[in-house]
Amino acid sequence: MNNYCYREKTDLGSTIWKKFRLSDIIEIIGGGTPKTTVKEYWDGDIPWLSVVDFNNDNRLVYKTEKSITKKGLMESSTKILRKGQIIISARGTVGEIAQLAIDMAFNQSCYGLNGKKEITNDFLYYLLKYNISDFKKRTHGSVFDTITKKTFDQLFVKVPSIQEQNHITNLLSSLDDKIELNRRMNATLEQIVQAIFKQWFIDFEFPDENGQPYKSSGGEMVESELGEIPRGWEVKAIGDICKTSGGGTPKTKEPSYWEDGDIFWATPTDMTSLKSPIIFDTSRKITEEGLNKSSAKLLPIGSVLMTSRATLGYFAITKVPICTNQGFISMVCDGEVSNYYLLHTLKNKVDLIENLASGSTYLEINKSSFRSISIIKPPSSLIEKFDNFVKLIYDKIYLYELESQNLSLIRDELLPKLMSGKIRISGEL
Repeated sequence: MNNYCYREKTDLGSTIWKKFRLSDIIEIIGGGTPKTTVKEYWDGDIPWLSVVDFNNDNRLVYKTEKSITKKGLMESSTKILRKGQIIISARGTVGEIAQLAIDMAFNQSCYGLNGKKEITNDFLYYLLKYNISDFKKRTHGSVFDTITKKTFDQLFVKVPSIQEQNHITNLLSSLDDKIELNRRMNATLEQIVQAIFKQWFIDFEFPDENGQPYKSSGGEMVESELGEIPRGWEVKAIGDICKTSGGGTPKTKEPSYWEDGDIFWATPTDMTSLKSPIIFDTSRKITEEGLNKSSAKLLPIGSVLMTSRATLGYFAITKVPICTNQGFISMVCDGEVSNYYLLHTLKNKVDLIENLASGSTYLEINKSSFRSISIIKPPSSLIEKFDNFVKLIYDKIYLYELESQNLSLIRDELLPKLMSGKIRISGEL
């Protein structure tokens, strides 16, 4: 990280920050969607952004779920945003912001933004994050919250010189860059674990007594209800090898159940926002009284959580004692398998879990159906060997996640002070 000098100021200091109408210093670009019924418009090599691609806390967006062809671009109202320009969601989930890491097209539920001569795109990104609450106050619409191009006319912002903008964004970017690096490191570590799991427990190429891959070295296989498995392995129902439970929600109108609570209480939203398969914090916490007066259950460290409805099939392993609302099935292993083994087994059974779910409004799997799911149980010695390796990786993932959380707190504390001019910085002296 670069070295900076900080000065606390009660005003904007000697360097003048100029006040602008936001729409006067940015170009606002509308998007569009090629006709979904025209096959030739889709699955091309042009990334096509929608809010699902950047509905997170990441500064940069690198990829999209969908892509379009050049024909789809030319024959629709979508446009190309360039690397470094800004995307902001304008309908439904209003106010999600990201900066493009590569050129992308985008849909009509977003606006592309490009700074004019008064403002850099890097500074614009952080300025928008600082002012996002003002955007949300100006939404309208009876069905979906919406902002329009006129919304940008209603916002006034103060902007320093380009030089000071660069000093501010260099500092904030250094924090975001480290958070992004940690996220990528964790993604790589997760891929390593999943690759080992697949090699050992799906392809059955775990090391035999001679250190050779079992199946391809002629290891004996036997038939089971789940297909061929190595001799000596078993098939058991999840309910026979771990304890499962649901969750609960304390009465939301009872302050004593919530105020100053210090017991972690997870909801599916906490799971969908995770950047790794480890959960060690929640957006809300409950009190001891709230725990005792509800059907929520305190789970030990190492429990496996699975969202069981609405956002079905998100998994995590707990790093702290935690309880959940009723949108979960939680598992505590009893020693026949480990929490790490169970976690990765379930990740490989998402399709089956979804097929067992039902519901007209949203899919939900009940505990009875879940408990009946059959999984392969390897010998304890092999699971222990897997655990010894995987635990080291998960400990590393946790440290990266913890560091990223702390860096995010620092960034979020600095952001309003830097963007208001309360803290002034200059470059390295």
